[in-house]
Amino acid sequence: MTTGFFWDERCFWHGGGQYALTLPVGGLVQPGGGLPENPETKRRFKNLLQVSGLMAKLDDLSAAPSDIEDLLRVHPADYLKRFKALSDAGGGEIGLRAPFGVGGFEIAALSTGLAQGALASVLEGRHANAYALSRPPGHHCLPDFPNGFCLLANIAIAIEAAFAKDLAARIAVVDWDVHHGNGTEAIFYDRADVLTISLHQERNYPLDTGSAEDRGDGAGAGLNMNVPLPPGTGHKGYLEAMERLVVPALKRFQPDTIVVACGFDAAAVDPLGRMLATAATFRKMTEMMLEAAADLCGGKLVLVHEGGYSEVYVPFCGHAVVEALSASDTTAPDPLADTFAARQPGPRFDAYVSALIGDMADLFGHP
Repeated sequence: MTTGFFWDERCFWHGGGQYALTLPVGGLVQPGGGLPENPETKRRFKNLLQVSGLMAKLDDLSAAPSDIEDLLRVHPADYLKRFKALSDAGGGEIGLRAPFGVGGFEIAALSTGLAQGALASVLEGRHANAYALSRPPGHHCLPDFPNGFCLLANIAIAIEAAFAKDLAARIAVVDWDVHHGNGTEAIFYDRADVLTISLHQERNYPLDTGSAEDRGDGAGAGLNMNVPLPPGTGHKGYLEAMERLVVPALKRFQPDTIVVACGFDAAAVDPLGRMLATAATFRKMTEMMLEAAADLCGGKLVLVHEGGYSEVYVPFCGHAVVEALSASDTTAPDPLADTFAARQPGPRFDAYVSALIGDMADLFGHP
C-alpha cells in the first residue's frame, strides 16, 4: 500500500490579519511580515514534494471537511456558534493568538477533515500510513478556547471520529512540535483510551503548561507524558528522548495506532523555537515511529502537520519525513546539513540533556 498525502489548496487561504511575528500591529509594534503561521511553509513543503517527484509516488488526496457532528464530539456548541458567526462576519479573534478571516470556520473544518480522513484511511486499511498537511494547526486548541494559531482540535476530533466508528479502541499521540500540546493534553487528560506524549522546548508556549509532573488524572492517570527539553537540545538529545521515553511508553500502552503531531518548529532556524533539530532529526524520529508502529499496531501511523515557520527549511524537514514514511529513494538533500551539524551542542551539554532525560525516565517509571 502507498502512503496517503492529504492536502487542500483552500487550507493555504487561511489568513490571520495584521501581525508582526506574534504581536498584533498597533501602538509601538510596526507592521511586519504577518503571523509566522502563514501558508508559505506548507505550500513550499507540498511544492518540494511535487518538484522532487516524490508526490507522484504518494496517493495525493483531499478530504471532506469535518461535519458538525464530528466537531461537537470535542467542542461545545456555543464555541462553534461563536466561531461560525465571527467567521461569517469577516473574521477576528475569539481566543489568544488565533486570528482568522472570512471563511475561517470552513477552512478550519477542512483542516480537521484532512486529519480525520488520513486517520480513517489508515485504520480502514486503504493506506499503510498517511500524512495530513493540515492548516490551521490544532494541538493548542482546547474545547472552548482557541490559542496558539489553533482554531479546532484537529487530532482530537479525528480520534473521536475514529472511536465513534469503532475503528480503534486505543490511540497514542506523539507530539514533537516545539510547543507543548496543551490542547490535546487537556482533552484527553482523564481518559484511559488515549496516551498523550509531548516533547517540547520547556516554557516556550504556553508558558505555564507542559511540566513533566503533569501525568493525567482519574482513568487517565499515568497516560499523559510531557518531555520538556532545554533550548539547544539538538539532534542527539531528541533521539535519546524518543528512545528512552517515548518508545517505552508506547510499548507499555499498546495502541491500535500512533498519531504524530508533526511540527517542524524544533528545527534549527525556526523563528519560534531554539532546539537545533535538523531534517535528519525528523527523518530519524519518523523511522523510529514506523518501527514502533510495525511492532505494536500493524504499522498504522498517521502524521498531522502542526507548526514550523521557516519558509526555507520546513520543506526539507517535511520531505525527509515523507521519504521515510513512503520508503522512497526520491530525496531532497538538506542544503544546510553541514552547517547545522557543526552547530550541534557538544559533549558537556549532551551529558546535561541525557541526565535530564534520565530523571524523566525515573519519573515515568522507565528502566
